[in-house]
Amino acid sequence: VQLQASGGGLVQAGGSRRLSCAASGITFRRYVMAWFRRAPGKEREFVCEISESGGRTVYADSVKGRFFISRDNPKNTVSLQMNNLKPEDTAVYYCAADNKLIGELGPENNEFDYWGQGTLVTVSS
Repeated sequence: VQLQASGGGLVQAGGSRRLSCAASGITFRRYVMAWFRRAPGKEREFVCEISESGGRTVYADSVKGRFFISRDNPKNTVSLQMNNLKPEDTAVYYCAADNKLIGELGPENNEFDYWGQGTLVTVSS
């Protein structure tokens, strides 16, 4: 199983960036996919997730209205469109996969089996 995240880099505050995560070795359409991030010196935090079909999404309050998650099941990819970026969005971003969701979509109900290696996004002020 491999989750390969890409798209990180340096961006100015107020700018946009699109991350992608390509999955292999799993039946992608059966997995909830999520993005997490870890900022320097901080613990990993939930960013957003998307249901297996793509019909439902959940976002952390800190990114709601600025970040948008989407998926392409035939291509086994999940993307994160990040707009109006802020310096506090600087972090390593990780994609994760879960096929054990019980209950409503949300990080409290997830059990993520697989994680990508992360891609660094740096937002300059």
